[in-house]
Amino acid sequence: MSIFVCCVAASVAAGANPPEVLEQLEVDKVWAGHVVGFCLLTHPPHQWVAYYDSERQMTVAHRTLGEKRWDRVKLPEWVGWDSHNYVTMAVDDDGFIHLSGNMHVKPLVYFKSGKPFDIQSLARAPMLGTREDQCTYPEFIRGPRGLLIFTYRDGRSGSGDQIYNAYDLTSKTWHRLLDAPLTTGNGKMNAYFEGPVLGPDGRYHLCWVWRDNPGCESNHDLCYARSADLMHWETAAGRPLSLPISIENADVVDPIPAKGGIINGNTKLGFDSRNRPIISYHKFDDAGNTQIFNARFEDGLWRTRRTSDWAYRWDFSGNGAIAVEIGLSGVSTHAAGVLKLSYNHVKYGSGTWLLDEATLKQIGVAKESPAYPKQMTVAESDFPGIEISRANDLGGINEPDARFVLQWETLGPNRDQRRDGPLPDAGSLRALKLKRVQ
Repeated sequence: MSIFVCCVAASVAAGANPPEVLEQLEVDKVWAGHVVGFCLLTHPPHQWVAYYDSERQMTVAHRTLGEKRWDRVKLPEWVGWDSHNYVTMAVDDDGFIHLSGNMHVKPLVYFKSGKPFDIQSLARAPMLGTREDQCTYPEFIRGPRGLLIFTYRDGRSGSGDQIYNAYDLTSKTWHRLLDAPLTTGNGKMNAYFEGPVLGPDGRYHLCWVWRDNPGCESNHDLCYARSADLMHWETAAGRPLSLPISIENADVVDPIPAKGGIINGNTKLGFDSRNRPIISYHKFDDAGNTQIFNARFEDGLWRTRRTSDWAYRWDFSGNGAIAVEIGLSGVSTHAAGVLKLSYNHVKYGSGTWLLDEATLKQIGVAKESPAYPKQMTVAESDFPGIEISRANDLGGINEPDARFVLQWETLGPNRDQRRDGPLPDAGSLRALKLKRVQ
């Protein structure tokens, strides 16, 4: 992955006032030399945080909600300089903890607890043993009927397949969810995904771009697929897709060429009031500037409309995790006949557009409150280049108007290369409970 999106500044929340911090808990001191993703998982009454500590060692902390004391365990993994090597977790229906991370074209790193909800019993565990030597982008997904699914890329940028495994609660073992990879580049490319996203229509939606080599400028061809069960896939028109999906049989939304201005990590799925998926993304316009576009399947065709009118070209290229100059959200409903889409831009700042639902044309600007209180938007460290990073909760609490978020400070990505010279001191990792003030 050649783009690193840790916290999109365009993320906003509706309401008259910013959220209020109800609770702030210090988790640990953490590595700040480069950004890498951490994980927050709340499963009442439990809460876990997976991260790299001040010595870069993979660590898991646990507490019971309502308590301030964290129990910690250190795992035998250390992160280097690669911003791809995030860590992620899940808990199955029997309470066993599953964890994976610290992989960028590396053998599978997977830990499972020996006892329910118990981080002290986390230990390396086997999964299937095949197609696990070149793993990247681990993700746990909840599928139909609560099925726990694990997906990752097998291969490398420019040559990779997407693997899906499923967990059996009875045997406590993993097996292939799909007899073949979901996608294949046939040794010539690989897919970079957004999703699967469970839509309001009850189906899972997926979009992706293909990439020909490690250079992020080689992204091309925005594609789409949907499924009712994550096993049987089809196009937006309902044509069944045989697996693995390749560039030859994919549902191409926009045939953007390589070096056409589209990048992985910035293809976003949203839905209109009729539950139709809309894909938001950017590419170069005829003048060579980077613009936001929205695509929707209408009358048997994918139709694309341009939303922005910027005089700026984000001319990204090369290998490794890069800084983000343009970010965007997926669309969502705002009012009757009106959608909204948020953005942030290195030159034009951030905001939220209002779109006419019928035409997807921009018709105004929304006035929305900040997503975070001011105290969470000002870095405590004065080290040059320090940034605020956040991770949303992969679980949730039983309070509709409150949520937890993880926050820490770090330098940004450095194309996965070692930084020379002074580095910032370890910073504070905090779990914060937020409540929106109406």
